[in-house]
Amino acid sequence: MRTAAFLYPWDVVGDPAAADRLAGLGIQQVTLASAYHSTRALTPRHPRHRIVTARHSAVLYPPDPARWAGRALRPATQDWTAGPDPFGAAARALAAAGLEVHTWVVLAHNSRLGAEHPAVVVRNAYGDPYPWAPCIARPEVREYLVDLAAEAAVRPGAAGTELESCGWYGLAHLHAHDKTGGVPLTGAAQYLMSVCFCTVCAVGYTRLGVPAQEVRAAVVRALEPQWSAGRAGPGDREGAGGRDGEWAAVEELLGAELAGLLRSWRDGAARTLQRAAVRAVRDAAADGFRVLLHADPAAHRCGANVGVDPADVLAHADGVVLPCTGDAAARADVLGPFADRRDGGAGCRAGGAGRPDGGADRPAGAAAAAGASVTTGASVTTGDSAATIAANFTVVSGLGGSPGTLAADAAHAASLGATELRLYHAGLASDRDLAAVGDALREIGDNSGKRTAC
Repeated sequence: MRTAAFLYPWDVVGDPAAADRLAGLGIQQVTLASAYHSTRALTPRHPRHRIVTARHSAVLYPPDPARWAGRALRPATQDWTAGPDPFGAAARALAAAGLEVHTWVVLAHNSRLGAEHPAVVVRNAYGDPYPWAPCIARPEVREYLVDLAAEAAVRPGAAGTELESCGWYGLAHLHAHDKTGGVPLTGAAQYLMSVCFCTVCAVGYTRLGVPAQEVRAAVVRALEPQWSAGRAGPGDREGAGGRDGEWAAVEELLGAELAGLLRSWRDGAARTLQRAAVRAVRDAAADGFRVLLHADPAAHRCGANVGVDPADVLAHADGVVLPCTGDAAARADVLGPFADRRDGGAGCRAGGAGRPDGGADRPAGAAAAAGASVTTGASVTTGDSAATIAANFTVVSGLGGSPGTLAADAAHAASLGATELRLYHAGLASDRDLAAVGDALREIGDNSGKRTAC
């Protein structure tokens, strides 16, 4: 089963042993950050440092001056990793060790952009700005993100790309000294706190038939029970409904008509960005360059794994990278809707209910939860090509990952339709975690010949 590990350039630059160490795990690919948000990262094996502080969102290569000349929205450069092109230096070292390199591009998650251009960010129903979340409905933001996607994705030596945050970002954000957990929010409340009321979105709601001030008032009313201790609302009853229950709660809180209006506006903005970004990358790349999106099957969800309609995204991208850390039911919930999206019965069938209307999310079926028998190398066919469905597992114990169960978890993901693995994150993992990953990948390799082919 093809496996890739996520990595930062600073995990490799200045560490001559890094590339060979990674190749020794048994992975085939490294998904290497070329445009990334601010972070503070541990480098447990680097010979020169232990902590890297990326102070702001930046590209990790020299941006093209001609592309960005005279533009207000432009990518920032970095100075925390040595050399003019950290991505390029790391990519060359990884390729020399026999690893295929793909770019890892973070798009609509950029605190520096929001701080410098506060007019372009998401504003919630209370008027609060989210500086980390540029509003993707705004034409100037979309133009910036599409150009960034093309430039940051198609770097020398890269054979493909994975686009993260290629859609709506919202309230949830790993922020310095975060103090937002005092009132636990349901999934429905997270959504309502992520609905944007910037000037462009306000005009959009009005053009769809409801004045923006009415939409805003309805969202504020729906959120009020969240702030009042002891008062329950529909959003508190999501229970085990998962993604489907979240959206049902939104409809109950707002009413189906208003919820549908918000869904129409936001889904349309996300699809427009995603299709434009994929098209721009393809136009800039050579034939055979793979374009994947980090995604979630619930279109209303925001964040790094953006909400998409599975049928739509697989119609134009080469595949998706899906969050699969969690229990078996959680994996079935995220993988099932994508594995069900195939053309005319081609490819391998995984369990789980389909989404024939391409709209409201539906829970994966019992067969998916049980883990139907499917070859590890199964593929889902969309149109004329097989789509990649990559199951992304956290393999850092300190971040909640379970590298010790990776082989079993990967087999279960494969039975649900996953065709590849992603491991988050080879640079952050301890030696013990990496050893467990190596053992798991050898076990997966040993068992691959025992699977039943379609």
